[in-house]
Amino acid sequence: MERLIWICLGGALGTGTRYLVGVWAGQRFGADFPYGTLIVNVVGCFLIATVMQTTLNLATFSPNLRLALTAGFMGGLTTYSSFAYETTKLAGDGARQSAALNFGVTTVACFAAVALGLALGRALTKS
Repeated sequence: MERLIWICLGGALGTGTRYLVGVWAGQRFGADFPYGTLIVNVVGCFLIATVMQTTLNLATFSPNLRLALTAGFMGGLTTYSSFAYETTKLAGDGARQSAALNFGVTTVACFAAVALGLALGRALTKS
């Protein structure tokens, strides 16, 4: 239960950070391109890789803190970081077919899910 609380707290901070980065990026760069999303995705990928590589090699690092930072904070900041880390890890561990499958299926399925969700939303609102 303690682990869940740490993850939830990290998630709240990540979500708040995502919002603030989005507001800042919109004001700084304009709203014609999703700069905020791009920034949090790239930063989240960098951070999850750094945290995982560093903490997995430190026996003294708290597993609860690692989960609060990765599943919590970075999960609230962006779930893309988990997808990118896990796919890269599969490839790095020699499971290149699994990495390619994860990349392909996730990418195609997520875009298809968005298209279906948009179609359903339009049908429900008749717009």
